[in-house]
Amino acid sequence: MNRDVKRTLLEDVAREAGVSTASVSRVLNAAPHVSERLRHKVEAAVDRLGYVPHGTARALASRRIGAIGALVPTLDNPVFSAMIDSLERRLKQYDCRLLIATYRYSLAEEVESLRTLIQQGIDGAVLIGHDHLPAALQLFQQHELPYLTCWHSQEDPDWPSIGFDNAAPAHQLAEHLIDLGHRHIAVITAPVEGNDRARARLHGFRHAIETAGLALPDDHIVTIDYGIEEGATAFAELMRLTPRPTALLCGNDVLAFGAVFAAQRAGIAIPEQLSVTGFDDLTQSRFMQPALTTVATPADEVGRRVADDLVARIQGRTTPHRQVLEARVVLRDSTAPPPSAGD
Repeated sequence: MNRDVKRTLLEDVAREAGVSTASVSRVLNAAPHVSERLRHKVEAAVDRLGYVPHGTARALASRRIGAIGALVPTLDNPVFSAMIDSLERRLKQYDCRLLIATYRYSLAEEVESLRTLIQQGIDGAVLIGHDHLPAALQLFQQHELPYLTCWHSQEDPDWPSIGFDNAAPAHQLAEHLIDLGHRHIAVITAPVEGNDRARARLHGFRHAIETAGLALPDDHIVTIDYGIEEGATAFAELMRLTPRPTALLCGNDVLAFGAVFAAQRAGIAIPEQLSVTGFDDLTQSRFMQPALTTVATPADEVGRRVADDLVARIQGRTTPHRQVLEARVVLRDSTAPPPSAGD
C-alpha cells in the first residue's frame, strides 16, 4: 500500500518547542540533568505534533504488511486471550506479525502503548472497546494508520468497529432471573470508568430490573477489579445484606467463578439457595459444578474478522464501518427459582 505520510521530524519538535534538536534528543532519551522546564516544553511539543521516532516510516516505506498492533486491557481475562489467539492465527495467513501491548484499563497508558507500537513500525492497530482518549485518535490520524476497535457495538464515525452489543444480553440475563421469581438481585461489576463494556452490561442489568418495578440499591452493586479472588470478595460483601440477595449478576465469568467458589465454601447451594450468572462463556463455564449460565461472546469470530478487515484497510480496500455480531445468552444449571418465589 502506498501511503506518503508527512512525518513529523525531530527538527519539527525542536522548532515547536523553541529549543535545539540536541535538547529534544536529551529529553526523549531520558538523559540526566534535564530541567523540568525543558522536559515540559519538549513533551508538550511532542504531544501537539504527535511525534513518534522513525521506525514507523521505515515500515511504511516497505509498502508491505509487516506487523499489526493489538492493545488489550489485560491478558489475565481468558476471553481476550482467545480473541488474540484467533487474530494471530488469521494474521499468519497474511504473513503478518502481531505485536501486543496491555494497559491495565488505563486509557492514558493505552496512548503511551500505542506510541510505542507505532515506533515499532506497525501497519495498523486494533483497540478494545469504544472508550479511548482523543490522543489515541489523533495518533491514528496524524500517522494515517488504519485501525479498528472491537468488543463493542456503538455507532461512531470516528471509530470503525467489529463487536457485539453488551447491554442487550445483560438485560436478557436479568430478565431471566426475574422470570424465575427473583426479587432480591445484586450485581458484581468491574469499574465502569474507561470501560464501556462494563458500563453497558451494568446498564442492561439495571434497566431490566427497574423495568420490572424492582429496585437495585447502590449497596447491591459491588464494583471491583476483574478476578476470581475479587469475585469472592464481592460475594462476601453482598451476603452481609439484609435481606440477602437470591441472585447475582456478574460482569464476567471470572467474577462469577469467584462468587461460585466462595458460595460453595460458605455452604450456600447453587442454584437452590443462590443463582449466579456470568458473561463471556469461557471454556471453564460449561465444566463448572454447576455449569454457569452466561453470555457467549464471539471471541474467535471477532479475532478473524479484525484480521481480515484490518488487512483490507491497510491495502486500501473498503470494509463496513460497523459490524455487529451475536452475543447470545446460554442458560445452564447455575440459575433456578429462589428458595421462596413469594419472598
